[in-house]
Amino acid sequence: MSRRRGIMSDQLKEEVAKELGIYDTVHQEGWGGIKSRDSGNMVKQAIKMAERQLGDQSEPR
Repeated sequence: MSRRRGIMSDQLKEEVAKELGIYDTVHQEGWGGIKSRDSGNMVKQAIKMAERQLGDQSEPR
């Protein structure tokens, strides 16, 4: 079975983990150490960040 390639970069994942306060767990235990709820929250936060970025780009300058 092949491994799926992640969509989020490691840099983005670390940034989101820091925002959510779970980076210490990631740093100590790796990505497998976070709870599935935290993983879902990371996805939600990344989506919010992307939507904000898209909104900023679509505003007239």
